[in-house]
Amino acid sequence: MAKHSKKSKNFWSTPAAEILRATDDTRVDDIDFALTPGFDGEKVDGQALLAERGEFLSALQEKLFANGRTGDLRSILLVLQGMDTAGKGGMVRHVIGMVDPQGIDLASFGVPTKEERQHHYLWRIRNALPRGGRIGVFDRSHYEDVLVVAVHDLVPREVWEPRFDEINAFEKELSEEGTVIVKVALFVSPEEQRTRLQERLDRPDKHWKYNPGDVTERGFLPQYRTAYQRVIDRTNTDHAPWFVIPADKKWYARLAVTELLIDALEKFELDWPPADFDIEVEKKRLADS
Repeated sequence: MAKHSKKSKNFWSTPAAEILRATDDTRVDDIDFALTPGFDGEKVDGQALLAERGEFLSALQEKLFANGRTGDLRSILLVLQGMDTAGKGGMVRHVIGMVDPQGIDLASFGVPTKEERQHHYLWRIRNALPRGGRIGVFDRSHYEDVLVVAVHDLVPREVWEPRFDEINAFEKELSEEGTVIVKVALFVSPEEQRTRLQERLDRPDKHWKYNPGDVTERGFLPQYRTAYQRVIDRTNTDHAPWFVIPADKKWYARLAVTELLIDALEKFELDWPPADFDIEVEKKRLADS
């Protein structure tokens, strides 16, 4: 347990699930990328709290996994959206990395393959949905089909426009089947993005993460902001809400997502599944073996 666990619990003046949830008034153009909404502590406090809450997240996730092993079909789907360097990969490593990997279904969605292009755009998404008892993580998602395609005119508007209603119906179906959907939009400032890309160029151990296309995409930042605003306006629903996270401070973004996952898991009110065998009989058998 972190040394500052008692004090650190007071640093959230407003719960992450409340302060970060998108509303009708959310405006992407108004995001202050360097803020830490709802959290009054400093970086050291956030890091200490992340370690503490990570243990709690892991305990909750183990209960979800255990229930899944006994037939519980409920799951969580964490959708991570954001431009390159927004911190999606780091979120997987530093937040999801705190829990048992057996209970994680991770999928990363890039440019559709030849096979995927032969199907409806949700085909590959359905194939990657989390199994019962798992936390599914989408590094990018079905939202690429209303973001990138719109920004770069990959398909006509009359093709991608109806997808908003399709996505809402799809996510409502998932919710009704027992999947809690946590959609996270990570936003970094152009200056912070440049710094992170520069680091990838300067460090040989990060060259593999650098994509020349990321610099090209920087020329489309206004169009992406417009596209993200449209996504939030059209698909922020009660059954699948968006959470908008300023991500210039990596420690804050990671802590915020940890809190969102804890909030989602606590809503399940999980307990350990009962034994499907006679415990006393098995104790005696073990003693006699």
